[in-house]
Amino acid sequence: MGSGQSLRSSSPSPKWSATDEDDFPDCRDWEEDIAKFPYVEFTGQDGITCPTCQGIGYIPPDQVNELVALIPYHDQRLKPRRTKFYVLVSVLLCLLASGLVVFFLFPHSVHVEDDGVQVVKVWLDQKNSLILLTITVTLRIRNSNFYSVTVTSLSSQVQYMNSVVGTQQMVNVTRIQPLSEKLVNFTVKSKMGGPSYYA
Repeated sequence: MGSGQSLRSSSPSPKWSATDEDDFPDCRDWEEDIAKFPYVEFTGQDGITCPTCQGIGYIPPDQVNELVALIPYHDQRLKPRRTKFYVLVSVLLCLLASGLVVFFLFPHSVHVEDDGVQVVKVWLDQKNSLILLTITVTLRIRNSNFYSVTVTSLSSQVQYMNSVVGTQQMVNVTRIQPLSEKLVNFTVKSKMGGPSYYA
């Protein structure tokens, strides 16, 4: 900042040693007190006004975006400590977060198992030589995802001697909560007669 006139004295300057600092424990307090003094511009014959602040002691707000601070190449602020450690921790945290997102949000399979036939009803249509069957089957649907799923459609077929004798389709079947299972009952009607009747 501003420079003032220097005073020369013929008396030799005192030399301080480590023992002298112990004798004056308030030296550090003096330095802190001196640092609290406001900026003062000393002008005189050899005085030069600070070109940055123009002698006012602070940078005007309208010049903040116009000034550039020069930092020495070997300044410690340009060489932060533990940079590799922080970069490695950041990469590991990103990988962990990505893995958790993929594990919890990636769709898992929905398992459907046959829980057995519950009810079978048989009718004989002698007039048309037909056998009418009504079969009620229970399915166990298991949701392995971490979010709920909706079974929108369910279709089934009844085969006899490699021939399809009945079909059934249901829509908007049920909604299954995360990591749970649910039993679904559905009924299939089938007809056997004519070429496919071997009784």
